Amino acid sequence: MGDIGPATRKAAGQGTDTGDTGKRGAVVAALMLSMALAALDSTIVSTAVPQIVGDLGGFSVFSWLFSGYLLAVTVTLPVYGKLSDTFGRKPVLVAGAILFLLGSLLCALAWNMGALIAFRVVQGLGGGALQGTVQTLAADLYPLKERPKIQSKLSTVWAVSAVAGPGLGGLLAAYADWRWIFLVNLPIGAVALWLIVRHLHEPQRESRARARVDWAGALAVFATGGVLLTALVQGGVAWPWLSAPSLALFAGGLALAGLVVVIERRAAEPIIPGWVWRRRTIAAVNLTLGALGLLMVAPTVFLPTYAQAVLDLDPVTAGFVLSVWTLSWPLSAALSQHVYRRIGFRDTALLGIGAATLILLAFPFLPYPGAAWQPTLLMLLLGAALGLFQLPLIVGVQSTVGWSERGTTTASVLFCRQSGQTIGAALFGAVANGVLAARLGGAGDLDSVARDLEAGAPAEATRHAVADAVHAVYLGAAGAAALAFLVLLCVAPRRFPVLGETDD
Repeated sequence: MGDIGPATRKAAGQGTDTGDTGKRGAVVAALMLSMALAALDSTIVSTAVPQIVGDLGGFSVFSWLFSGYLLAVTVTLPVYGKLSDTFGRKPVLVAGAILFLLGSLLCALAWNMGALIAFRVVQGLGGGALQGTVQTLAADLYPLKERPKIQSKLSTVWAVSAVAGPGLGGLLAAYADWRWIFLVNLPIGAVALWLIVRHLHEPQRESRARARVDWAGALAVFATGGVLLTALVQGGVAWPWLSAPSLALFAGGLALAGLVVVIERRAAEPIIPGWVWRRRTIAAVNLTLGALGLLMVAPTVFLPTYAQAVLDLDPVTAGFVLSVWTLSWPLSAALSQHVYRRIGFRDTALLGIGAATLILLAFPFLPYPGAAWQPTLLMLLLGAALGLFQLPLIVGVQSTVGWSERGTTTASVLFCRQSGQTIGAALFGAVANGVLAARLGGAGDLDSVARDLEAGAPAEATRHAVADAVHAVYLGAAGAAALAFLVLLCVAPRRFPVLGETDD
């Protein structure tokens, strides 16, 4: 059976029973609140850094407020995915929400930068459970033909939260206290937790005899991801790429990756089972969404700097140039079902990523300095293209597996996307700094541009250098999009092997 057609049996997997429509609506509200918490905490701290550093000190290590949270979320995704397949979604989501709220409370009580970083890691440990389990439950709750509705809602929540986070953090830090950035999570999270406990009821499933958790594999995956992501996040920032710390971390990460392979091959219930990469559909989606994470770095990280330095926009207007894709992305995602029902999941995604490649390639051809409407229009089009690309792949891959494999599959997809973003940040940061140094005679990098923007309008030479650097980054992002296109075309089956409800 493939994709959606007459032979498809009522759609894969309504594996969670919430009783009536009202209860399902309450659970969906809880999922949206949980997603908002996870998305906000990825960005909300950024604009409050001056106030936090002024209060707690620790300027030299403040970047770990973001890196620590990102690392904890990313490396725990596979673990929570497997646990949700083994013990059910509800206990994993409840435990993750409690851990996230505990981390939020501890962050608000932090007495120095070291404590705050440690508590951000605790937050991230809970955030990994929120992200992966929310996406899995979305597939459990809705039959295939209705999944675009919930996925577009979650996409909207994620996009709006990610864009609104810096502004909200700045407002709280300026007019209240930076600790409220974490305290506001408590009432929102408490409501989400109550709705989950009260209204989410999973049906009884036949328990497997002596279900065993691969704790050795979980620890090895956590250690491997932590070491490699630390090398990517800190390389070129805390130390040079070819320095002893970088080389040691990459070597240690590769050695740990080998250990993971050995452990997982011997485990009865591996955290990362081999079928995740042996099945063409899942492997292709993992690789292409990893490329999506990589290419998303170009607009989210570099476009605001371009808008301020090259177009001479204020920070609020620069943020608007980026945020317009939060309008077109969810709308395109919601409408994508009308396309993939006709031509299939893979071909719809090919259409989206093909368009995204052309849009990214168009960015370097914008006139200098240009007008604000030009990158704004490109971002609007890019959001529409990526909505047409991402949602069919997520809905499609979740529909190729039954309930007992959906958590692991969803977590592997999200893990690859998160890892792609981390790799993209390191790779494109190095590209941008290299171009800036070449154009400014070795005396410029992204940090110096940020300082120039704080001091006032940068020099004309700096503006040209920033334009060239961002153009190079967008060319790299277009390359990532083209790679995703080729992987889908050559690896993914033309028709996804969709399961019916009775296969769940």
